[in-house]
Amino acid sequence: MLDQRAQILLKTLVERYIAEGQPVGSRTLSRYSGLELSPATIRNVMSDLEEMGFIHSPHTSAGRVPTPQGYRFFVDTLLVIKPLESGEIHQLEDQLYPDNPQRVIHAASQLLSQLTQFAGVVMTPRRRSVSFRQIEFLKLSDKRVLLIVVTQEGDVQNRILFTTRDYAPSELIEAANYINQNYSGQSFEQVRARLQQEVIEIRQDMIQLMTVAFDAGSRAVEQGSEPWVISGERNLLAIEDLSQDMSRMRQLFELLERKTSLLQILDVSLHGEGVQIFIGGESGVGTPDDVSVVTAPYSVDGEVVGTVGVIGPTRMAYNRVVPIVDVTAKLLSSALSQG
Repeated sequence: MLDQRAQILLKTLVERYIAEGQPVGSRTLSRYSGLELSPATIRNVMSDLEEMGFIHSPHTSAGRVPTPQGYRFFVDTLLVIKPLESGEIHQLEDQLYPDNPQRVIHAASQLLSQLTQFAGVVMTPRRRSVSFRQIEFLKLSDKRVLLIVVTQEGDVQNRILFTTRDYAPSELIEAANYINQNYSGQSFEQVRARLQQEVIEIRQDMIQLMTVAFDAGSRAVEQGSEPWVISGERNLLAIEDLSQDMSRMRQLFELLERKTSLLQILDVSLHGEGVQIFIGGESGVGTPDDVSVVTAPYSVDGEVVGTVGVIGPTRMAYNRVVPIVDVTAKLLSSALSQG
């Protein structure tokens, strides 16, 4: 453990480096730390912190910069959260109001990006089964029918069905009306089970159409949405810390393109409480050392279903990003639970 003097100097060094982006020297630490220490004493403490792996000295400068280990100690032990301004909270509340879930999720991603100037990401809700509110059939040609599914959450998915015979428009309307009147509000899995018990009541050719529709509808709602919504990737191109190293930038954008890698980070947050910070390679999925991911889980009706987060440089103002992610997750939970 670090003594109080070393903690204050490390905290000051990280805060100055985040604010200015330049290696921090002993003169700057003396000015901002509030400690009355001689330059020699400060240099000795810096040497100790460097030996412990919390800071390092770039070969082009006499000053020091934090290492991933230094950032980790800072966010775990020394970070003082800066509350959001009332205007920012109102901006979040105004945009994250209960209505269409897809709109709210996209709005949350965009707000995270706008307020931090980094990339904002929202993992779409993970549900055990999806119920449908309404389905419609639209005849396309002799044996091609467009299936339109509206879920309880308001999502709309389309699938083309290839049928064994030519259905008249009146038959398609009859089948859709029967399904909506008898099965609306249930999952396709529940309907399939009921359909097997109720075959006597329905004509055989209609059963064939419904079976094809339920199979396609189930796949549609399972595969219909991307696993996340991301906004502001272009903001990362403007960050000097990242854009100076093209190999790191390429590594970062590969992470954003590989759904399984980013989902692993977001999945971890599902099982945690509150805001979590992943610095550099801590996530174990190839994140560059100079990239951090700040996440928080959100819930619907008390059940954790997804994650919100911000992707940016390790040199980010964590005292500001953490409350933005935290408040966004809570407001998203509220909006989706009321919607």
